[in-house]
Order: sequence, then C-alpha cells, then structure tokens
Amino acid sequence: MRLRNNPEALDHLKDHGDIVYINPEGMKGKWHSCFENQDAPLYIEIGMGKGDFILENARRYPNINFIGMEKFTTVLDKALKKALREGMPKNLIFLKDDAVRLPELFENGELDRIYLNFSDPWPKSRHAKRRLTYPSFLELYKNALKKQGEMIFKTDNRNLFEYSLVTFANNGFVFEDVCLDLHHQEGYEDNIQTEYERKFSKNGPIYRLAVRVKGEENG
Repeated sequence: MRLRNNPEALDHLKDHGDIVYINPEGMKGKWHSCFENQDAPLYIEIGMGKGDFILENARRYPNINFIGMEKFTTVLDKALKKALREGMPKNLIFLKDDAVRLPELFENGELDRIYLNFSDPWPKSRHAKRRLTYPSFLELYKNALKKQGEMIFKTDNRNLFEYSLVTFANNGFVFEDVCLDLHHQEGYEDNIQTEYERKFSKNGPIYRLAVRVKGEENG
C-alpha cells in the first residue's frame, strides 16, 4: 500500500542535500566522489522503499558504497528519517529519481551491482513495459553495470519471476544462481530482508535470481 503523500517531505529531503540527491544533474560518472572510500565498489538498490534493506547492507558491508534509489518523495523521506534516527552510514547516500533516467544518471560501467527487490509486478499484459525486468529496462542496467556486473532480483510473485527468467536469459545476462524458496533453502542465511519481505514471506515462497552481464568470460 502506497503511503499518503506528505507535503513536507520534499523540503525535508532538501534539508539533507549532503546525503540526498534529488533528480541530480552533473553527477554522471562522479558518484564515487560522494564517498570517503572512492575506490570501493558501487551498489544500488532501485526502488528501495523505506530503506531497511539498503541500510542494513551499508552497515554490514562498510567497504562497499551504496546508493538507495526511490522515486516517491514520501517513501524516500521515511527512509531518510529512519537512517537519521538509527545513524546514517558513511557509505550510503539516497537518490530521488526514476530508473528510466539511468542513462542520464550513470556513466556506462559505473555500477558494480544492482538490486531489484519486490518490484511492482504489473500483472496485466498491456502493462508489461512498466515491469523493471522488461527488456528495455534490462538494456539500461547492462549499460550502467561494469563488464561482468551483477544483478540480484527478489520477488514473491511467481508470474513476475518466470517472466524475468525469460527476459534475463534473452537479453544479455547469464544466471549465477536461481533460488525457488529463499527462506527455506540452505545457503542463504546471510539474506537481508526488506520490510515487505518480513511482512509477506509467510504467504508463500520468495524467489531470488543472481545474474551477471554476459561477457567473453561467461559466454
């Protein structure tokens, strides 16, 4: 359920311009400069929601730089407030923008990993182009990722999972891992859950894919 719009959220985000980038211009190719460790890998979560996942990643992996990307102002403000309340990690920044603008935001090969967690499944066929694993989106990710760059995708929607298996396979990615029941399969004990995941995993299995951009090394 989408949060009710908070008219004060945008002003609050602007008050924290050192850690929140709102539809930025001129940052393409320069994101590493936002962090103390500019040589660290750069990971992004697209559609981070209230930020539980990206915050825990930043705390757990201080030698990686993280960007939490969210297009909805009120949702992003919730994540910011949580981060400020609990302590904002130095290796994390927030980005208010839309995935369709990745080519304007990131230089080719600027990212090491992309996370997609519980994206809107857009179940009707006429809305397929809005799915974040639609071929046109996958092309944007491939360009933004380094050669051999990685994507991690989680969903509880079986139809979206099956659809994404096909689109990843047909659009320049190779599979590293396919998990059909993330919470009940050995080897995933280090899984970091999103807020949505904690609430709804009891309703059925969580599906997970790990893929890499296809290159000479992996065919």
